[in-house]
Amino acid sequence: MEDQKVQKKQYMKTDLNLLLECLKYQMDCPESQKEALITIYSICQQNSEASEYFREIGGLMFINDLAKSSVHCIVKEAALFTLGFIIESNVYCQQTLCTSALFEDLILFLINTDSGVNLKRMSVYVILVLVSNNSNGQTCVRDTGCIGLLLQLFRTTLSTFEVNLSDENINQCYQLWSSVCSTLCACVNNPQNDNQNICCSVFPYAKEWLESCTEPEIVRPICSFVGLTVANNLYVQKYFVSVGGLDTLAKVLIKLMHDSCMSHSSTKLAVVVTKTMDACIANDSAMGVVLTKYHTVSELLKLLSNDILDTGEKISIILTIGHCTEVCDRYARIQSWA
Repeated sequence: MEDQKVQKKQYMKTDLNLLLECLKYQMDCPESQKEALITIYSICQQNSEASEYFREIGGLMFINDLAKSSVHCIVKEAALFTLGFIIESNVYCQQTLCTSALFEDLILFLINTDSGVNLKRMSVYVILVLVSNNSNGQTCVRDTGCIGLLLQLFRTTLSTFEVNLSDENINQCYQLWSSVCSTLCACVNNPQNDNQNICCSVFPYAKEWLESCTEPEIVRPICSFVGLTVANNLYVQKYFVSVGGLDTLAKVLIKLMHDSCMSHSSTKLAVVVTKTMDACIANDSAMGVVLTKYHTVSELLKLLSNDILDTGEKISIILTIGHCTEVCDRYARIQSWA
């Protein structure tokens, strides 16, 4: 059994060496390079040891250089895709490539007018894996100005009037926009950091989205982004409330509760909105006073009685009700003292 493991490991190393050589000597054959990159990805996928060996033989840096130097779009896309998966599978690869230089290269891909939507998606994906659970990456994305570009893409990639995802062109833009949302979530979380104060600048746009569309494909990523950006940050929470964000969430909840009479998905989405509202008031329940005019507690109690919810979802609703009613209890005590 041990001999088989050693032999398998040796085969893996031999394959990666051959594939790297193939990449180096097929510069005039983009299709062959693309196939080699996809095969490297399949070997390294979820295999930290393979990714680490590929880094040791110089493969990681070669693919990084290939993404920049190749004149073929299919090679650039495949190189970035493979690079992202290798970074994701091995923390040492993440540390090796987490440099201002790489972020600046990715910025160039994103601002280049010749870059197609798919190349931009691959670039955003690499940014995502560089910042995920990595304070150094979160600092680099801020210091290089990359986060500002991500926020610009959040604002401009998709129009609030273009949510027909059956249209292929619109769906491609949506996929890019959704990737940007996921990346912004990773920029502000694990660990929480100063990027929260930067990302809140797009809250007015997030509010516009929620006002104009309650489709799950839009509401879920926006709620994730808002919830993580406001988490444990009183300044950002207050800003979200000041631009009317909490009011909008309360209105979305009411609409979803009305729709939930007919739709299972609306009920589940209402829980997502509830969790986001809770993140907005968790550090200062006084901000929850905004929700009283929408009878939010009554809506949450109705939601809580729904049989399709699991225990975790019900606990989230109960916590939100607790934060919503805390301010009422405080107000009642002040009145009694007066």
